[in-house]
Amino acid sequence: MSDSRPIGIFDSGMGGLTAVKEVIRALPYERIVYFGDTARVPYGPKSRETVIRFSIENILFLLKYKVKLIIIACNTASSVALSIARKNFKVPIIGVISPGVDEAVRVTKNKRIGVIGTRTTINSQTYEKMIKQQSPKIKVYSAECPLFVPLVEVGWLNTQITKQVAGLYLLPLKSKKIDTIVLGCTHYPLLKPVIKEILGQGVTLVDSARQVAMQAKEILIRQRLLAPKKNRGEGNLRFYVSDEPDNFAELGKRFLGFDLKNVRKVSNV
Repeated sequence: MSDSRPIGIFDSGMGGLTAVKEVIRALPYERIVYFGDTARVPYGPKSRETVIRFSIENILFLLKYKVKLIIIACNTASSVALSIARKNFKVPIIGVISPGVDEAVRVTKNKRIGVIGTRTTINSQTYEKMIKQQSPKIKVYSAECPLFVPLVEVGWLNTQITKQVAGLYLLPLKSKKIDTIVLGCTHYPLLKPVIKEILGQGVTLVDSARQVAMQAKEILIRQRLLAPKKNRGEGNLRFYVSDEPDNFAELGKRFLGFDLKNVRKVSNV
């Protein structure tokens, strides 16, 4: 059996494009509908109730396209809205936190893991709780990195300012002698070179976007929902945003490595 319906992916902005890139790599025949809530980004500083409301609205938007699976490609939304979304919708919904936790627990050798994310993600303690559930002996050290998202969104990926900000956030974690760090926001993979430079080659970076793509593949295989094999074309990718489609298309190329065509603005989310 096969299923031609698309996979739906949403994020507060364009960080979720890192998940899109990994889904394309893991599932090259799948159609993808992506929604970036660029009018309301960032979600990190917003209240739990607001993030839940936005997430439900985003899911309802994606369901208009008859998606067969939804990826919440936003750590903030995953940390506070995933369980509620699963209770209210029948379509399989996965977030980026659980796959990242599984990988971090698997790769750490000295049982000292760092987690970086937005204020809401870190304050939820979701990563810490899930890591401790799997392995109570692991020590988890978390840090809010509120400026990482806007730095990525404006394209300042390797500037001196970015390095200085990253140093302020990451050096306290380095002093804890972590050997693994979870990039708890889908924007953060674009800052991998800077993060690696500060933490050193001995620290493993766990990219939740890559892990969630593998989980999506496992679910589609298990439920026999894989798309029929055919050549992937540009028509298989659709991008929607709530504001500034031109800016999204321009910056989105840095995430995906190719031009984003026909990015459409929607106002009824």
